[in-house]
Amino acid sequence: MQKRTFLKSLGLAAASLPFMGFSTDKNELAKKIRYPNPLQKGDLVGLISPSAATADRMQFTFAKEAMEALGFRVKLGNNLQNRRGHLAGTDEERAADLNGMFADPEVKAIICIRGGSGAARILPLIDYALIRKNPKPLLGYSDITALHQAIFSQTGLITFHGPNGTGSWNSFNVKQFERLFFDQEQVQFENEQAKGDDLVIKSNRIQTLYPGIVSGRILGGNLTVLTALSGSPYYTDFQNAILFIEDIGEDPYRIDRMMSTLRLNGTLDKIKGFIFGQCNDCEPGGGYGSLTVDQVLDDYILPLKVPAYSGAMIGHISKQFIVPHGALVEMNAELGTFTLKESIFKV
Repeated sequence: MQKRTFLKSLGLAAASLPFMGFSTDKNELAKKIRYPNPLQKGDLVGLISPSAATADRMQFTFAKEAMEALGFRVKLGNNLQNRRGHLAGTDEERAADLNGMFADPEVKAIICIRGGSGAARILPLIDYALIRKNPKPLLGYSDITALHQAIFSQTGLITFHGPNGTGSWNSFNVKQFERLFFDQEQVQFENEQAKGDDLVIKSNRIQTLYPGIVSGRILGGNLTVLTALSGSPYYTDFQNAILFIEDIGEDPYRIDRMMSTLRLNGTLDKIKGFIFGQCNDCEPGGGYGSLTVDQVLDDYILPLKVPAYSGAMIGHISKQFIVPHGALVEMNAELGTFTLKESIFKV
């Protein structure tokens, strides 16, 4: 991700808008949850690029073929292949593709082709009233966290933090997609583990930070993108939520800074549970005296005394959970699982 300039990309425009978020009262929140319409094979899905540009033209082919292999027909965004600097077109073009897909009654779901940087720039240009009237699944992760946060805070719509169109559509991700979207199962999200040629299982291990079982709406995403929205109208209210975060390529001192932001802005005091996914390439690089990510999590999470675990299959990894952002789940910190407790599609 080109994340270093992300905060600047949000701009003053977002700060000048009236706040349209949810009440912190959980009963009021429950009334405003919106569930996307269900999907079935043969539906038309839209491919858009709300963040960074895609340099390799073959990636567009890969994304289209992956959606077709899942059983869908595909509509390409009008501006999908545009480029302006590192962005996939102007802010207006990228927002127009998103709004257009929500407005098109033939399009049943929206798939983001990739993340990168730039989604925050279009948040003031999104037609949230249109989205409220046309609830559809939206899928993507990384920089797409900005859309998950904004859409939930402004409309209450459940969206999906998971593989982008150009991501890995391996058997694990495909099976999970089918269980969620086609079979509409109340899935239990549990790490896939394989022993391999070793005495102990080493891959996809979870660590319980604080034991317990708790229920709440699961909210979060990429840590860098999430904290960059802090203080804007598009930052979600995390009252009674289960917070999940992930990141990539961040030194532990940057993770520490961002966790500090979550504490200072009151997020950590509101949550009922915590799930840390994968943090690829987040090892100490500053030599002697550097904190580790484990130490950072201990410093900020253990004092909360809420159920918490790390190591979930969420993040910049080939096999990753498709997390229904905003859905009601029950998490078990000792087992390292979270389970859907409601149907996540409109009846």
